[in-house]
Amino acid sequence: MIIRIATRKSPLALWQANNIYDLISAVDRSLKVFLVPVSTKADQDLTLPIKELGGKGAFSKGVQNVVLSGQADIAVHSAKDLQAKTPDGLRIGAFPVRGEITDCLVGSTMKDLPNGATVATGSRRREILLLEQRPDLKIVGLRGGIDTRLKKLDEVDAIVMATVALKRLGKDLPVVQELDPEMFIPQVGQGALAVEARSDDYQILDILAAVDHRPTGLAVSTERKFLAELGGDCDMPAGAHAFRHGNDLRVRGFLGDAAGAMHRGEQIGAWRADPGRKLAASLKQAALGYTL
Repeated sequence: MIIRIATRKSPLALWQANNIYDLISAVDRSLKVFLVPVSTKADQDLTLPIKELGGKGAFSKGVQNVVLSGQADIAVHSAKDLQAKTPDGLRIGAFPVRGEITDCLVGSTMKDLPNGATVATGSRRREILLLEQRPDLKIVGLRGGIDTRLKKLDEVDAIVMATVALKRLGKDLPVVQELDPEMFIPQVGQGALAVEARSDDYQILDILAAVDHRPTGLAVSTERKFLAELGGDCDMPAGAHAFRHGNDLRVRGFLGDAAGAMHRGEQIGAWRADPGRKLAASLKQAALGYTL
Protein backbone atom coordinates (compact mmCIF):
# COMPACT_ATOMS: atom_id res chain seq x y z
CA MET A 1 0.00 0.00 0.00
CA ILE A 2 1.26 3.48 -0.90
CA ILE A 3 0.70 6.49 1.38
CA ARG A 4 1.48 9.97 0.06
CA ILE A 5 2.16 12.68 2.66
CA ALA A 6 1.44 16.29 1.66
CA THR A 7 3.70 18.79 3.39
CA ARG A 8 5.07 22.28 3.02
CA LYS A 9 8.69 22.53 1.82
CA SER A 10 10.26 24.37 4.76
CA PRO A 11 12.92 22.49 6.77
CA LEU A 12 10.64 22.38 9.82
CA ALA A 13 7.64 21.13 7.81
CA LEU A 14 9.81 18.45 6.21
CA TRP A 15 11.06 17.38 9.65
CA GLN A 16 7.44 17.05 10.76
CA ALA A 17 6.46 15.06 7.67
CA ASN A 18 9.44 12.75 8.06
CA ASN A 19 8.52 12.21 11.71
CA ILE A 20 5.06 11.03 10.60
CA TYR A 21 6.71 8.99 7.84
CA ASP A 22 8.72 7.14 10.50
CA LEU A 23 5.71 6.60 12.76
CA ILE A 24 3.55 5.25 9.94
CA SER A 25 6.33 3.05 8.58
CA ALA A 26 6.76 1.51 12.03
CA VAL A 27 3.08 0.50 12.05
CA ASP A 28 3.52 -1.68 8.97
CA ARG A 29 6.91 -2.16 7.32
CA SER A 30 5.23 -3.15 4.05
CA LEU A 31 3.78 0.35 3.59
CA LYS A 32 5.43 2.54 0.96
CA VAL A 33 5.41 6.13 2.14
CA PHE A 34 6.29 9.14 -0.03
CA LEU A 35 6.37 12.90 0.57
CA VAL A 36 4.47 15.31 -1.69
CA PRO A 37 6.00 18.79 -1.12
CA VAL A 38 3.59 21.71 -1.50
CA SER A 39 4.29 25.44 -1.79
CA THR A 40 1.54 27.51 -0.14
CA LYS A 41 0.70 31.14 -0.79
CA ALA A 42 2.07 32.08 2.63
CA ASP A 43 5.39 30.38 1.77
CA GLN A 44 5.61 32.24 -1.53
CA ASP A 45 4.91 35.72 -0.12
CA LEU A 46 7.10 36.60 2.86
CA THR A 47 6.34 40.33 2.69
CA LEU A 48 2.73 40.41 3.91
CA PRO A 49 1.63 39.73 7.49
CA ILE A 50 -0.09 36.37 7.96
CA LYS A 51 -3.35 38.17 8.72
CA GLU A 52 -3.38 39.64 5.20
CA LEU A 53 -2.74 36.18 3.70
CA GLY A 54 -5.83 34.73 5.32
CA GLY A 55 -4.82 34.36 8.98
CA LYS A 56 -5.28 30.86 10.38
CA GLY A 57 -5.12 28.45 7.49
CA ALA A 58 -2.64 30.52 5.46
CA PHE A 59 -0.13 27.67 5.69
CA SER A 60 -2.52 24.73 5.86
CA LYS A 61 -5.12 25.29 3.13
CA GLY A 62 -2.78 24.61 0.22
CA VAL A 63 -1.67 21.31 1.78
CA GLN A 64 -5.29 20.35 2.58
CA ASN A 65 -6.35 20.99 -1.01
CA VAL A 66 -3.75 18.52 -2.28
CA VAL A 67 -5.34 15.80 -0.13
CA LEU A 68 -8.90 16.78 -1.06
CA SER A 69 -7.99 16.62 -4.76
CA GLY A 70 -6.60 13.10 -4.34
CA GLN A 71 -2.97 14.03 -5.11
CA ALA A 72 -1.95 12.91 -1.59
CA ASP A 73 -3.47 10.74 1.12
CA ILE A 74 -2.62 12.63 4.29
CA ALA A 75 -1.57 16.14 5.26
CA VAL A 76 0.85 16.93 8.08
CA HIS A 77 0.55 20.28 9.89
CA SER A 78 1.75 22.12 12.93
CA ALA A 79 -1.50 21.99 14.89
CA LYS A 80 -1.15 25.71 15.67
CA ASP A 81 -1.49 26.52 11.94
CA LEU A 82 -4.86 24.82 11.52
CA GLN A 83 -8.20 26.57 11.24
CA ALA A 84 -10.52 25.87 14.18
CA LYS A 85 -12.98 24.11 11.85
CA THR A 86 -11.71 21.18 9.79
CA PRO A 87 -12.73 21.60 6.12
CA ASP A 88 -15.53 19.43 4.77
CA GLY A 89 -14.15 16.19 3.39
CA LEU A 90 -11.22 16.02 5.82
CA ARG A 91 -10.76 14.58 9.30
CA ILE A 92 -7.92 14.82 11.79
CA GLY A 93 -6.80 11.21 12.16
CA ALA A 94 -3.92 11.62 14.59
CA PHE A 95 -2.25 13.90 17.07
CA PRO A 96 1.10 12.21 17.82
CA VAL A 97 2.93 12.81 21.11
CA ARG A 98 3.25 16.54 21.68
CA GLY A 99 6.59 18.38 21.79
CA GLU A 100 7.54 21.44 23.85
CA ILE A 101 4.67 23.93 24.16
CA THR A 102 6.72 26.96 25.26
CA ASP A 103 7.82 30.09 23.46
CA CYS A 104 11.40 31.22 23.87
CA LEU A 105 13.35 34.45 23.68
CA VAL A 106 16.42 34.11 21.44
CA GLY A 107 19.37 36.50 21.62
CA SER A 108 18.82 37.74 25.16
CA THR A 109 17.08 36.88 28.38
CA MET A 110 14.14 39.03 29.38
CA LYS A 111 16.01 40.60 32.31
CA ASP A 112 19.03 41.42 30.13
CA LEU A 113 17.05 43.28 27.47
CA PRO A 114 17.94 46.98 27.77
CA ASN A 115 15.22 49.58 28.23
CA GLY A 116 13.53 50.23 24.87
CA ALA A 117 15.02 47.09 23.30
CA THR A 118 13.70 45.89 19.93
CA VAL A 119 12.15 42.42 19.84
CA ALA A 120 10.88 40.76 16.65
CA THR A 121 7.81 38.55 16.40
CA GLY A 122 5.15 37.94 13.76
CA SER A 123 2.53 37.07 16.38
CA ARG A 124 0.07 39.50 17.95
CA ARG A 125 -0.29 37.02 20.83
CA ARG A 126 3.43 37.16 21.55
CA GLU A 127 3.48 40.94 21.14
CA ILE A 128 0.82 41.58 23.76
CA LEU A 129 2.38 39.07 26.17
CA LEU A 130 5.79 40.72 25.78
CA LEU A 131 4.37 44.18 26.37
CA GLU A 132 2.49 42.94 29.42
CA GLN A 133 5.86 42.11 31.02
CA ARG A 134 7.92 44.88 29.41
CA PRO A 135 5.86 47.87 28.19
CA ASP A 136 9.10 49.63 27.20
CA LEU A 137 9.90 47.18 24.40
CA LYS A 138 9.67 48.07 20.71
CA ILE A 139 8.05 45.22 18.75
CA VAL A 140 8.76 44.70 15.05
CA GLY A 141 7.50 42.08 12.58
CA LEU A 142 9.05 38.70 11.80
CA ARG A 143 8.33 36.32 8.88
CA GLY A 144 10.08 33.48 7.07
CA GLY A 145 11.63 30.12 7.86
CA ILE A 146 13.67 29.38 10.96
CA ASP A 147 17.03 30.41 9.47
CA THR A 148 15.55 33.62 8.03
CA ARG A 149 14.14 34.47 11.44
CA LEU A 150 17.42 33.80 13.19
CA LYS A 151 19.22 36.16 10.78
CA LYS A 152 16.92 38.90 12.09
CA LEU A 153 19.11 38.85 15.23
CA ASP A 154 21.60 40.97 13.25
CA GLU A 155 19.04 43.80 13.35
CA VAL A 156 17.22 43.42 16.68
CA ASP A 157 17.99 42.65 20.33
CA ALA A 158 15.97 39.43 20.44
CA ILE A 159 13.32 37.40 18.65
CA VAL A 160 10.53 35.17 19.97
CA MET A 161 10.10 31.68 18.56
CA ALA A 162 8.54 28.34 19.43
CA THR A 163 10.99 26.28 21.47
CA VAL A 164 9.93 23.10 19.68
CA ALA A 165 11.04 24.48 16.29
CA LEU A 166 14.59 25.07 17.51
CA LYS A 167 14.78 21.64 19.14
CA ARG A 168 13.37 19.76 16.15
CA LEU A 169 15.91 21.38 13.83
CA GLY A 170 18.77 20.98 16.30
CA LYS A 171 19.54 24.70 16.58
CA ASP A 172 22.10 25.26 19.34
CA LEU A 173 22.09 28.98 20.11
CA PRO A 174 24.08 30.84 22.78
CA VAL A 175 21.14 32.61 24.47
CA VAL A 176 17.71 30.99 24.60
CA GLN A 177 15.28 31.64 27.46
CA GLU A 178 12.19 29.46 27.62
CA LEU A 179 9.26 31.61 28.72
CA ASP A 180 7.05 30.36 31.54
CA PRO A 181 3.90 28.98 29.84
CA GLU A 182 1.81 29.83 32.89
CA MET A 183 2.38 33.52 32.17
CA PHE A 184 3.40 33.42 28.49
CA ILE A 185 0.46 31.28 27.40
CA PRO A 186 1.14 29.31 24.19
CA GLN A 187 -0.78 29.42 20.95
CA VAL A 188 -3.55 26.85 20.56
CA GLY A 189 -1.97 23.58 19.41
CA GLN A 190 1.61 24.75 19.90
CA GLY A 191 4.15 21.92 19.95
CA ALA A 192 1.71 19.39 18.48
CA LEU A 193 1.39 17.88 15.01
CA ALA A 194 -1.95 17.19 13.36
CA VAL A 195 -2.41 14.63 10.60
CA GLU A 196 -5.45 14.90 8.32
CA ALA A 197 -6.93 12.43 5.84
CA ARG A 198 -10.04 12.37 3.69
CA SER A 199 -12.98 11.63 5.96
CA ASP A 200 -14.11 8.67 3.82
CA ASP A 201 -10.66 7.05 3.56
CA TYR A 202 -11.17 4.56 6.37
CA GLN A 203 -8.11 2.48 5.53
CA ILE A 204 -5.81 5.47 5.99
CA LEU A 205 -7.68 6.62 9.11
CA ASP A 206 -7.17 3.17 10.65
CA ILE A 207 -3.43 3.47 10.09
CA LEU A 208 -3.37 6.98 11.57
CA ALA A 209 -5.24 5.75 14.66
CA ALA A 210 -2.18 3.63 15.45
CA VAL A 211 0.05 6.73 15.74
CA ASP A 212 -2.47 8.87 17.62
CA HIS A 213 -1.59 9.84 21.22
CA ARG A 214 -4.87 10.15 23.10
CA PRO A 215 -3.67 12.54 25.88
CA THR A 216 -2.29 14.91 23.25
CA GLY A 217 -5.48 14.63 21.20
CA LEU A 218 -7.70 15.44 24.17
CA ALA A 219 -5.59 18.45 25.13
CA VAL A 220 -5.25 19.89 21.62
CA SER A 221 -8.92 19.32 20.74
CA THR A 222 -9.85 21.18 23.94
CA GLU A 223 -7.64 24.10 22.90
CA ARG A 224 -9.17 24.05 19.43
CA LYS A 225 -12.64 24.27 20.95
CA PHE A 226 -11.40 27.34 22.84
CA LEU A 227 -10.38 28.85 19.49
CA ALA A 228 -13.64 27.86 17.81
CA GLU A 229 -15.65 29.57 20.55
CA LEU A 230 -13.71 32.78 19.91
CA GLY A 231 -14.66 32.65 16.27
CA GLY A 232 -12.00 30.40 14.75
CA ASP A 233 -9.87 33.09 13.12
CA CYS A 234 -10.30 35.59 15.93
CA ASP A 235 -8.20 38.70 15.21
CA MET A 236 -7.75 39.49 18.89
CA PRO A 237 -4.62 38.05 20.56
CA ALA A 238 -5.43 34.85 22.41
CA GLY A 239 -3.81 31.67 23.62
CA ALA A 240 -4.70 28.50 25.49
CA HIS A 241 -2.95 25.50 26.97
CA ALA A 242 -4.79 22.37 28.13
CA PHE A 243 -3.14 19.66 30.21
CA ARG A 244 -4.11 16.75 32.41
CA HIS A 245 -5.33 17.54 35.92
CA GLY A 246 -6.10 14.28 37.70
CA ASN A 247 -8.91 12.71 35.70
CA ASP A 248 -9.88 16.08 34.20
CA LEU A 249 -8.34 18.69 31.94
CA ARG A 250 -7.10 22.06 33.13
CA VAL A 251 -7.16 24.86 30.56
CA ARG A 252 -5.36 28.15 30.99
CA GLY A 253 -6.08 30.91 28.52
CA PHE A 254 -6.07 34.61 27.80
CA LEU A 255 -7.76 37.04 25.45
CA GLY A 256 -6.63 40.58 24.71
CA ASP A 257 -9.26 43.19 23.95
CA ALA A 258 -9.22 46.09 21.48
CA ALA A 259 -7.99 48.48 24.17
CA GLY A 260 -4.97 46.29 24.90
CA ALA A 261 -6.26 44.94 28.21
CA MET A 262 -5.47 41.33 29.10
CA HIS A 263 -8.14 38.91 30.33
CA ARG A 264 -6.86 35.66 31.83
CA GLY A 265 -8.60 32.64 33.28
CA GLU A 266 -8.66 28.90 33.67
CA GLN A 267 -11.21 26.13 33.62
CA ILE A 268 -11.08 22.57 34.95
CA GLY A 269 -13.38 19.82 33.80
CA ALA A 270 -13.84 16.58 31.94
CA TRP A 271 -13.11 16.69 28.21
CA ARG A 272 -16.76 16.05 27.36
CA ALA A 273 -17.76 19.03 29.53
CA ASP A 274 -16.02 21.37 27.04
CA PRO A 275 -13.71 23.29 29.43
CA GLY A 276 -12.05 24.98 26.46
CA ARG A 277 -15.32 26.41 25.15
CA LYS A 278 -16.41 27.45 28.63
CA LEU A 279 -13.16 29.30 29.26
CA ALA A 280 -13.32 31.08 25.90
CA ALA A 281 -16.93 32.13 26.55
CA SER A 282 -16.05 33.65 29.91
CA LEU A 283 -13.01 35.49 28.54
CA LYS A 284 -14.99 36.73 25.56
CA GLN A 285 -17.64 38.13 27.86
CA ALA A 286 -14.97 39.86 29.97
CA ALA A 287 -13.23 41.31 26.91
CA LEU A 288 -16.26 42.32 24.87
CA GLY A 289 -18.90 42.75 27.54
CA TYR A 290 -21.24 40.28 25.89
CA THR A 291 -21.32 36.78 24.40
CA LEU A 292 -21.04 36.50 20.61
